Amino acid sequence: METRKSVFLSIAVSYFCIFYVSSVKASLSFDFYEASCPQVELIIRNAVSSSSSDDPSIPGKLLRMVFHDCFVEGCDASLMLQGNNTEQSDPGNRSVGGFSVIESAKRVLEVFCPGTVSCADIIALAARDAVEIAGGPRIRIPLGRRDGMVSIASNVRPNIVDTSFTMDEMVKLFATKGLSLLDLVILSGAHTIGTAHCNTFRGRFQQDAQGNLKLIDQTLDTNYANQLMKRCPVNAQPFVTVNIDPETSMLFDNQYYRNVLAHRVLFQSDSVLLSDNKTRQIVEDFANDRKLFFDNWAVAFVKLTSVGVKTDEEGEIRRTCAATNV
Repeated sequence: METRKSVFLSIAVSYFCIFYVSSVKASLSFDFYEASCPQVELIIRNAVSSSSSDDPSIPGKLLRMVFHDCFVEGCDASLMLQGNNTEQSDPGNRSVGGFSVIESAKRVLEVFCPGTVSCADIIALAARDAVEIAGGPRIRIPLGRRDGMVSIASNVRPNIVDTSFTMDEMVKLFATKGLSLLDLVILSGAHTIGTAHCNTFRGRFQQDAQGNLKLIDQTLDTNYANQLMKRCPVNAQPFVTVNIDPETSMLFDNQYYRNVLAHRVLFQSDSVLLSDNKTRQIVEDFANDRKLFFDNWAVAFVKLTSVGVKTDEEGEIRRTCAATNV
């Protein structure tokens, strides 16, 4: 009960921080496009919904995209820029998908509201809608982000979570983004949907003298490990993927936290949530209460999509998301 109270207290503090940030960033507001492009949210939602109907993996891709964008250069669509040595060219981003959904929404918006809606806002709204379409909560996020003009591959690795990270490494990285330990546990819940390539968790296994994989990470459930080795043998093709949530892979719910407790999670960075008493208790709370997770998610997602935002005269409103205007 005491831990539950501390979680709710953290929520209250988080809400205070969010509205404080919004008041400082005068151009970031919930009604930013009310006069200039009132149909913006409908257009983006239609693009996400249509794409998700054709490809059920889209929600997971869009949710991953917002993390990889916001953690590098802030939430400014720097990930969308194409070219040599841009963020997209870093190996950590080569498997990020969903770009066509953002570009599709942008093309429609340029017809109805030319030069008005940033690619950064489209990414944030598309990820928000992806969560709801996959069964998660619908939340409001403030808008008014502008697009960045810098995208450098060497900025990626120091600013994104590696799947082999320890708890301390994750805490330090999240802290640089203004995100707390509670935010870390909440946002890890994004792994309730999506897929991952075999190489992202290969470090939990080792190849023996006969060329077969064997489990070396004893924090992983043995039966689950055997399933993974069958799906991802040594000679698995690079395009082979595994559902991150083995139970409800297409549904945004709190199953991820149950998987953590059952030691049935793909990444070491997920397993380490049990290595700290504070994070373990929060994991248990979320595993037992979907509404508690959803309420917390609403707060943490707003914080995530407010990381390093550019507003006012910073950046630009791109005409196309793949290139700057100059």
